[in-house]
Amino acid sequence: MHNYCAKLRSRKYAYPEIEINTLKRKHPAGAAAKNVKKPKKAEVNYLPPHPIGQDEDTLEKERLELIDEMEKKNNAKIITEKMSKTFSSRRVEVVTLSPAVAIFKERWPALFSETQIKEEFRRITTISLEETFMRKLDEYLPCLLQLMRAKGGAAGSRMCPLLDTVNEDCEDYTNQTIKVIVIHDVMAEEDPAEVAIVFEGHQVLTGCGNRTKACVLLMGLIYALNLEYPKTLKNTLEVFQKLFLELDGTKLLKKVHSLKSKLME
Repeated sequence: MHNYCAKLRSRKYAYPEIEINTLKRKHPAGAAAKNVKKPKKAEVNYLPPHPIGQDEDTLEKERLELIDEMEKKNNAKIITEKMSKTFSSRRVEVVTLSPAVAIFKERWPALFSETQIKEEFRRITTISLEETFMRKLDEYLPCLLQLMRAKGGAAGSRMCPLLDTVNEDCEDYTNQTIKVIVIHDVMAEEDPAEVAIVFEGHQVLTGCGNRTKACVLLMGLIYALNLEYPKTLKNTLEVFQKLFLELDGTKLLKKVHSLKSKLME
């Protein structure tokens, strides 16, 4: 944590999206820069400049005030205003430093709520997260169900891994990079007792309500935290991004393109 804070203090990015890939970070002999930072998931505001009149110090003060506001009640408007003001500071952190999710949550606890995840996604992409996702899901749902039935029940069941009970520790997810955990009460017939999102072995968001809402918020968090898609979930998450959110929908992986073609038949 100490080293992370030291790195934060050393940042001097007046115009982050321009300066982050400057020549001083390139290899000798004109070689391309290593780990070039650029939008990869159709982000519109990838590394925006700080608001006029704001700098690292003033935004750090806003961040600390934001943490204090989290302890108060009936101040959602103030939290949203401060989250909007400090947006550029968060983007510099997640893009340039790629902090562990647990550390970032400690620094920006207000982000890890349904309301602020949706707001952050809108700031990054300019589109509505849940409205767009649900509209396209509803559009594709009849064909999706037909495809799932054609492949049998096992394919559908693999999409929603379940835990048997609330009290029984049925699965160790400490090594999971990204996962949606669905916990069922033994007395409940349909509705899950808990739906949570796990990043890097930690539950970062609980009380998602249902699997669909969890998938929506999962995409919001991936954008907010500037995370790469894990290889094992790359096709699924690209379907969410490019078919359900319509972000960079012209460049599709082979399997995603095949699915889209079947859905359009």
